[in-house]
Amino acid sequence: MLSQKCKYAIRAVIYLSSDFPEPTKKGGKEISAALKIPQAFTGRILHELSQQNIISSLKGPGGGFYMTAENLQLPILKIIETIDGLSFFKACGLGLEICSEKRPCPIHETFKICRNQMFDLFKTKKIKDIAHDITLHKMFIVR
Repeated sequence: MLSQKCKYAIRAVIYLSSDFPEPTKKGGKEISAALKIPQAFTGRILHELSQQNIISSLKGPGGGFYMTAENLQLPILKIIETIDGLSFFKACGLGLEICSEKRPCPIHETFKICRNQMFDLFKTKKIKDIAHDITLHKMFIVR
């Protein structure tokens, strides 16, 4: 499963991308309040995403976090890789250390299919795709 931190990171990126092509810089407090994420946690997540060039930031007056056209081209998988790593997509569904085709756990076959479908989804779905859906009001991330 994705960690709570990773889910928060994905939501923050989607939130920032939802106003593209007219990106506005948003502060950590604003993002935290809108998404109902603890403020200190939000700041650390945003800093990590910014360091990996998943989101952009500008310091000083008028600064904040925002998305560029380049940021929007990234797949959602890049966020997951940055925050949690990719081990989930290789892990056993029951958390066993040894689980393989030769020595499968009881849910190996079914879990492998689901896990691989999730990997493909996150690898092919770009940030801009989700931003587009939100712009058209098909989907929501804020309550």
